[in-house]
Amino acid sequence: MKKNFLKYQAQTTPHPLAIEVSHAKGSYIYDTKHKKYLDFVAGVSACSLGHCNPKVISAIKNQLDKYLHVMVYGEFIQEPAVELCKLLSDHLPKNLTTTYLTNSGTEAIEGSIKLARRATSKQEIIYAQNAYHGNTMGSLSIMGLEERKEAFYPLIPDCNSIEFNNEKDLEKITNKTAAVVLETIQGGAGFIIPKNNYLQKVRNRCDEVGALLILDEIQPGFGRTGKLFGFEHFKISPDILAIGKGMGGGMPIGAFVASENLMRLLTFQPKLGHITTFGGNPVIASAALTTLKEITETNLMEQTLLKEKLFRKLLVHRLIKEVRGKGLMLAIIMDSPEIASEVILTCQEKGLLLFWLLFETKAIRITPPLTISEDEIEEGCQILLQVLNQIETSK
Repeated sequence: MKKNFLKYQAQTTPHPLAIEVSHAKGSYIYDTKHKKYLDFVAGVSACSLGHCNPKVISAIKNQLDKYLHVMVYGEFIQEPAVELCKLLSDHLPKNLTTTYLTNSGTEAIEGSIKLARRATSKQEIIYAQNAYHGNTMGSLSIMGLEERKEAFYPLIPDCNSIEFNNEKDLEKITNKTAAVVLETIQGGAGFIIPKNNYLQKVRNRCDEVGALLILDEIQPGFGRTGKLFGFEHFKISPDILAIGKGMGGGMPIGAFVASENLMRLLTFQPKLGHITTFGGNPVIASAALTTLKEITETNLMEQTLLKEKLFRKLLVHRLIKEVRGKGLMLAIIMDSPEIASEVILTCQEKGLLLFWLLFETKAIRITPPLTISEDEIEEGCQILLQVLNQIETSK
């Protein structure tokens, strides 16, 4: 299987982890040799309710018996998609009422950029250095690391960067700016949190010059930071909200959300201003609806902040320089990329799954399912600390 995986399935890195998965349940993934791995990654923040959550599985099976794909997005009334969009609106600020369902987070960013340009009749898109919003050509154009982009030039024009948390750079947002696109908490950069009311100051600057604020909640969203969306911690509201990852309980989905008046602009001049075949798929929408209900109707978000405290209490070691992030979106910062990689790979051997971040090479990702238990957190941290002790002793 590994030989065929490497030969026939396109690869994204020279050395994939290549665990041959047999099945997964709760906080664990099992390989075909019956080894189990405690999962501190959750499909890179995607499996909010753990693996094969019974309620999500039940929702999927129930919808399978009714109908699968029946029509392109936005033409037929399909209950799972309608109920999902309504429930999202119920839990969002009053200016975010109308949802466009997509297949992924990067597609949500593409739609957000298009909507901003259509709404403002301007072209410039401002993004942050070290930002990551996806890998399609529009999203790539606002990626904040040039070395990841230059092989694919030319990208879309009029995309310019500012430094995250640098208030002086806000002067670069002008009346020529259609939108400012920011991750609420920068992910690939190392789980960087806004400081000194930074997002509020960006919000104010956008209002001053007539630019729209697009917040990328693809990773912080759906309870991962202890609130349904990360921007709630900072007491602001975007004009357009991009979401994905944890939204589907392990199923592929994204969305962008705006006011009804803004979204209506995609219906004329031109008609079909944004279209998708499979966005709003009823099976996936059923999984997302169940996921959203579970997150909002239980105490999972409250528990997420308690679990963060437990992680921070346990993850104390001379090799750990810093623990960044919020809720169950945490990054351990090591002295060097080499140590970070050694920790990740050695922990995998010992049955604990950790992962890298895109741009901050000294970071180790900790983004477990929101459903992870305190005992499982203690189990995983014990493995991690043992590996750190082992590395420290060998130096």
